[in-house]
Amino acid sequence: MNILVIGSGGREHALVWKLSQSTRVSRIHCAPGNAGTAKLATNHDVAATDLTGLAALAKRENIDLTVVGPDDPLAAGVVDLFRGEGLRVFGPPAAAARLESSKSFAKEFMVRHGIPTADSRTFTDSASALAHCATAEYPLVVKADGLALGKGVIIAQTRREAEQAVREIMIDRVFGSAGDTVVIEEFLTGPECSVHALVDGHGYLLFPDARDHKRALDGDRGLNTGGMGTISPSRVVDEAMRERICTEILEPFVRGIREDGIPFSGMLFPGLMMTPRGPKVLEFNCRFGDPETQVLMRRLSSDLLDLLEATVNGTLSSASAVWDDGAAVCVVLASGGYPGPIEKGKPISGLAEGETEGAVLFHAGTTQREDRIVTNGGRVLGVTAVGSDLDEARRKAYAAAAKVSFEGKQFRSDIGS
Repeated sequence: MNILVIGSGGREHALVWKLSQSTRVSRIHCAPGNAGTAKLATNHDVAATDLTGLAALAKRENIDLTVVGPDDPLAAGVVDLFRGEGLRVFGPPAAAARLESSKSFAKEFMVRHGIPTADSRTFTDSASALAHCATAEYPLVVKADGLALGKGVIIAQTRREAEQAVREIMIDRVFGSAGDTVVIEEFLTGPECSVHALVDGHGYLLFPDARDHKRALDGDRGLNTGGMGTISPSRVVDEAMRERICTEILEPFVRGIREDGIPFSGMLFPGLMMTPRGPKVLEFNCRFGDPETQVLMRRLSSDLLDLLEATVNGTLSSASAVWDDGAAVCVVLASGGYPGPIEKGKPISGLAEGETEGAVLFHAGTTQREDRIVTNGGRVLGVTAVGSDLDEARRKAYAAAAKVSFEGKQFRSDIGS
């Protein structure tokens, strides 16, 4: 089969890496890709948001299946366009992707179908949101309603911080149109956990749990980022809790999309808070996570293509997956200044040496410049290793990360500790 993967991050490199192992895949294309995908696929200079360009590429290259990585093209309707052109594609249409692209829409869905989540209020004007801050209990969470690269969530410890967050989102427009509406919700306590499940509109197939580390600095300090590293398993989900996640979240979700007529087919990725009262959904994502995909693909032993096709074909009930019994750890190497302003074009050395430590270096913000691979984004590499347990996987990942160098390299030293 001829496969197209849309996107340019570490998630897309991990998907390309895993798909390249399938005996059924003859050729992989990536748009636009990065320096890592270029080793396994043919990169094309077509942006992930250029929907007509992507459809033209899929037709020109006789693509049998397209896999959409990022959230932006899903929200913009890339799946709708592809299906309208008779092209097979993995991912939900725009009407279903609203469960990620609009936090208020997702909240209403969860409340309507009894899916546990934080109590919240939605505001479309800053005056009302500021008035709510004056009477709310703290801490609380202020969220931009739309997509904001994983950075549109601000935890406010005081009224002053909450009012500042509202002004930044709704008045200063730091996240653009994503801040037209804000969701202000109660602050939940407990460890976070990432869950992935393929959904075909009729049923679901649950993946192993993982845990992202969103804050920039050790000890979960600093600004929110797109993710500084992941572990799988998460250490907070046993079999009993896995059953609760299925019965309290995934099964109501599938019933809910059927009752509401939401045509969801693709990857559902709920971010969970494991509160003292049980799992609660922080947000829905409608695609593979990043950097969760990196650890999940390293643990997946069976053919990813089979699972993606079963989802597209609506036959998940007859599909199964085989997973490595051990653990995986991903350590993100980021550019200096991330998640704030960064400088690109820094030469990267030690990539081959890092691979010798038993890790896979999934490229994210990289590009090829003449004979060198250089930095090209905030998150540069996801150094991902597997082991018999998290301690072994962690040792391998950090040993490999130490081999890689570029100016301004920063990373958290406590992923999986």
